[in-house]
Amino acid sequence: MRLLGRLSIRARITLGSLLIGAVVLVGVAGVLHLQIRQATLATDRSLAAGDAAPFVSDLRNNPDEPPDRPAEDVLVGIRRADGSWVVDALPEDVRRVLPTTVPGDDVTLRLHTDRRAVTVVGTPVVNDRGRFVVWAAHDGRAGQETLERVDRSLVVGVLFAVAAFAGTAWLLSTLALRPVARLRRTAEDISAGRSGGHLPVGTSADELDHLARTLNAFIDRQRADAARERQMVSDASHELRTPLAALTARLELAHRESGDAEALERELSAAEVDAGRLVALANTLLELSRLDEGGPQPTTPARDLVTELMGSVDRARALGGVEDRDIDFDVDVPDDDTQYAISTAAFARVVDNLVANAVAAGSAGGVVRVALGQEDRLGLVLRVTDDGPGVPTDFLPRAFDRFTRADEARRSRLGGSGLGLALVRAVAERAGGTATLGNAPGGGAVAVVRLPTA
Repeated sequence: MRLLGRLSIRARITLGSLLIGAVVLVGVAGVLHLQIRQATLATDRSLAAGDAAPFVSDLRNNPDEPPDRPAEDVLVGIRRADGSWVVDALPEDVRRVLPTTVPGDDVTLRLHTDRRAVTVVGTPVVNDRGRFVVWAAHDGRAGQETLERVDRSLVVGVLFAVAAFAGTAWLLSTLALRPVARLRRTAEDISAGRSGGHLPVGTSADELDHLARTLNAFIDRQRADAARERQMVSDASHELRTPLAALTARLELAHRESGDAEALERELSAAEVDAGRLVALANTLLELSRLDEGGPQPTTPARDLVTELMGSVDRARALGGVEDRDIDFDVDVPDDDTQYAISTAAFARVVDNLVANAVAAGSAGGVVRVALGQEDRLGLVLRVTDDGPGVPTDFLPRAFDRFTRADEARRSRLGGSGLGLALVRAVAERAGGTATLGNAPGGGAVAVVRLPTA
């Protein structure tokens, strides 16, 4: 098996076809040999029985008359039960190997002597004179020679047919694997960066074409992932540079004003805020990376998600800077046993981000409305609506992209990094749901997250 595994696919297909063809052809040749042999034997037996028939009839019908002498080319012998011969026209080498007793029934023998192979038919006869056996022999050399010639033809035919099998298998496998060679060469070029295209796809719609299409789709996904990762690294570098520079400046100022306790405390507090932004950004990036990795999803009943929603609203109300805004929530979940493919922590991140964005977008004295309900076969729907100016129409298509913001106002108020909505969409899609953002008819933005049942 190890040696077979080292062979090429073409060689293995050819070898397998050769073995199968050899087995089938040898079996067919063996069957033909047996059939021709049986037919030859049946012919010899029929001829020998025909030679014996007149003598058998004569013994039965004319027991008192001596049998006629056989013709010169008829090999017949009549023997009594005591072993004496009444008629003897059998060759000596044949007579010597015949049984000495009278058989109880008709018998056919295939005898081989030093000089020949003969078919002998023995017919027992009982009349008033006693018991006799009529032996009639037919020389089987002609049939034997015919069988030998047929066997030689079969051997030659089998060899030619096996060679044809091998050649045809080699040719067909070569033609069938030619697209594979093209795929391999193109894949090598793509891997080495010499080509930025796709694997060639034929027009036959066979298995290789399906494989090429599947691999092209995989290549597109890998390129998209690589581009997204490069963009994310670039954006993350840009986002990290600003707070790091600010943090460095704060620390330098703190060092200069080390003699002024009040100024030092002010600069350290500002540095602490910048460090917190860095930690929040790093945590969000880590969370997004874990979501991209995939893996099994936990399931959570609706009642636990309702509890987490109320906890998120309480946390939002406790945040600084939202004292002049009201956060209302409405829950309509009649079946609280329904399971959803999302953890309570992930659901809390979704609510926290959407509520934080709504608070940042709203106006002083405004209201942020949070609604959680079940609809469409108990699917869970979360809606968060603010009373701000809404989202620019040209921003909506890329609202869930990483490191994107509609304006700088939201960032300045709550320190957003442009990853909140990206995290919301990633969590929703991981749970099999969707996340959308739009503008409400009466003004303000509305974010909707839909989660199907697990």
